[in-house]
Amino acid sequence: MRAGRLPPEAPLPTVRACAASLGVSPATVASAYRLLRERGLVVTRGRRGTRVSPQPPLPTLPSASPPPGVLDLATGNPDLELLPPLGPALARLDPPRRAYGEALKDPALEELARRQLRADGIAADYITVVSGALDGLERVMAARLRPGDGVALEDPAFSGTLALLHTLGLTPVPVAMDERGLLPEALERALRTGARAVVVTPRAQNPTGAAFDAARARALGRVLRAWPDVLVMEDDHAGPVSGATSQSICKGRRHWAVARSYSKSLGPDLRVAVLVGDAETIARVEGRQLIGMRWVSHVLQQLVVALHRSKQLDRQLARAAHTYNERRLALIRALADHGIAASGRSGLNVWIPVPEEAACVSGLLEAGYAVSAGERFRLASPAAIRVTTACLAPAKARRFADALAQLLAPSSRTHAS
Repeated sequence: MRAGRLPPEAPLPTVRACAASLGVSPATVASAYRLLRERGLVVTRGRRGTRVSPQPPLPTLPSASPPPGVLDLATGNPDLELLPPLGPALARLDPPRRAYGEALKDPALEELARRQLRADGIAADYITVVSGALDGLERVMAARLRPGDGVALEDPAFSGTLALLHTLGLTPVPVAMDERGLLPEALERALRTGARAVVVTPRAQNPTGAAFDAARARALGRVLRAWPDVLVMEDDHAGPVSGATSQSICKGRRHWAVARSYSKSLGPDLRVAVLVGDAETIARVEGRQLIGMRWVSHVLQQLVVALHRSKQLDRQLARAAHTYNERRLALIRALADHGIAASGRSGLNVWIPVPEEAACVSGLLEAGYAVSAGERFRLASPAAIRVTTACLAPAKARRFADALAQLLAPSSRTHAS
């Protein structure tokens, strides 16, 4: 694998075949395969056997920045101009000196988060603070799941979540979706395969922009009631700037967690998110934190609180949500004028089905636009590209749509009858 002779998704021989070729016992090979799974190097794919992980935890090169003059619509960042200024809040901070062994959580942040979550109908009796939504999900998975467990998730899904599953040796179980999130019948099929957990993004789903409405959340909740022991995790990474109301499917669950990040609304450099869930799950996460990172900096926690105490913040967040919505819809409308289908009900991204990703990505790059190929987000869903619209003004959206229309074949477009 390190030499590249076994590329990602390459099949490994069966345990018996490998044992026979090496002249060792099947138990030895099975033990070796188990170690490879635990280290995230291989994944088990049911009838497809054991394969090299699509994203094994081996040394990788950093992603290249777009060339000069190319508009970056690929990285998924919020618009820095729509983030609240940190200077005034930092000036008001005078955090006390702290030592080891003190509380993990800032009481004011706990109170703030509980108030916000309960306003959205999410129980917040047990809460901890983590370094971002993905950090919270990783800690919950490590606390409650074991290598080889199946995890049902959206298809397409956030590439970071997919990489996390592979690294932990968990098996992704793709669940088809539409603009309102997971399809209930598809989730039921995934659970019937034995999936031990479900990961969902209730709004601003990355990469498609899907968002639950109340009816879809209720339908998914009814499906989940038949599997009371399945762990349900929600990644609410965009929160108040998502452009959609909060709809949770965790109510009444035995094992659950909701990660709500402040990074998209207040700034990616604020590595702060709150994690709520059932008592046992949160206790396990906090216990593991004490062994490793111990706590998220109280300076950062207090900065989040200070920002929320600003009289301007509500207006700033509302402006950001409105602007992201305006820019996202502007691109969808511009594409529709060319007969090109696209989805993006909320959040910072638009998902555009295309006949061939590589040709589309390279053609757009030549036209001055960097976009993300859908391959790194997809499991079984068709080819597409992801376009981040956070910084894409409506006039530029029209020019982008013109460029894409020139690249796409007529068969990839939808026409009104």
